[in-house]
Amino acid sequence: MNSGPNNAAFPALNGESLDGLPHGVLPAALRERWRDESVGSVWLRPSDWYHPAVDEIAAAILSPADTSVAAQELGRARGYDGVGIGETIDDLGALYRSLGATEPPAPVIRALCEGWADAQAGALTFGAARDPESGLPTRQYLAIRLAETYRDAAIPTQRARTAGDVGHHLVLVDVAAGDTDPFTRAARSAAVGAAMATTYGEGHPMATLGGGVFAVLVRTDEHTRAPFDALHAEIDRRCQLLDLRAVTRMPVRVWVEPLPETHEQALRTLERVART
Repeated sequence: MNSGPNNAAFPALNGESLDGLPHGVLPAALRERWRDESVGSVWLRPSDWYHPAVDEIAAAILSPADTSVAAQELGRARGYDGVGIGETIDDLGALYRSLGATEPPAPVIRALCEGWADAQAGALTFGAARDPESGLPTRQYLAIRLAETYRDAAIPTQRARTAGDVGHHLVLVDVAAGDTDPFTRAARSAAVGAAMATTYGEGHPMATLGGGVFAVLVRTDEHTRAPFDALHAEIDRRCQLLDLRAVTRMPVRVWVEPLPETHEQALRTLERVART
């Protein structure tokens, strides 16, 4: 069921004016109206209100899209940033008040809470090893998972291994396209981090390496082409939605980096491909 706007709840979208918000309002205008409402009533720290997820839900609520999907992304972003669940729900309420509604629909609130809970569960797993911009773990986390991979590869199995075969490789993603300001870089990192998590999901250790470069550890027996295509499409979709294509390498560079024979060499590989 679509949780997007309807004429009864959002008269501004039916050709009428709602407190200066005209028909055909753009997501950016709604975002600023929402921010003013939230910061003026419920948000505790104005400097950390913005996240690319707010643009996604602002666009969704003004379209026929299912707002619950974007609400879950918003909840996940707020949870990663350490925002409490009460403040997160109140902020969503400020969005709906900005469009003349009394409160968000129940499915949207539920999706927001589910996203927030997912982020909290992830925080328990990764702790301080999570990058605040992308929402992905840091290089140090990936180094630990690589150590586990090499350790497991050293355990005898019934499948004969060649020298240096650890059964995994790195999929690397480079989105950098020149210098960017910190705000734009953070938005791009968040978009790419969300795209990688959506494409590969749980069970695939991934990390930001810095400078617009990201990595995911993948088994060598997994099909490669389909995730490549899906990742390209998801990054492009998110960057287009957030108007980030001008600061994102197009097409995004995605390639496979074989793992060397030792963990120490793998760490040097991470250093080589990263822009620090």
